[in-house]
Amino acid sequence: MYKKIILATDGSEHSKRAAENAIHIATCSPESTIDVVYVADTGHAKSDALSNWNSVDVNDSRKRRIREVEGRAKEAGVSYQIKILHGDPGPSIIEYANKNAADILIIGSRGLNGVQEFVLGSVSHKVAKRANCPVLIVK
Repeated sequence: MYKKIILATDGSEHSKRAAENAIHIATCSPESTIDVVYVADTGHAKSDALSNWNSVDVNDSRKRRIREVEGRAKEAGVSYQIKILHGDPGPSIIEYANKNAADILIIGSRGLNGVQEFVLGSVSHKVAKRANCPVLIVK
């Protein structure tokens, strides 16, 4: 059914539930693969650099946010790959999904930064409006 699944994650509880759904969908078809996409938000790059002055620490912080998803995918025997993108989360996820011919994009309804969502609109809403594939928004 869905061979190319893109999972947008940021380590939030909603994105963890989105990961559960992505893995469940991927287990239904042996040829399914999941691209686990994490966007290093350029707007937060300065605060990341200040709190993690060593560039290795910055990457470790990012990897920690997706480690749980990776463990669950391995446990389920699902084929996956990790992609770390840089930029504004909404446009970066949309561009990646559209360029990589996604069959479905799965994303949590809320991310780690609730204030930005309230003021600017949610990333999931932007993605749902502009992606060229079906989008599953998980609460």
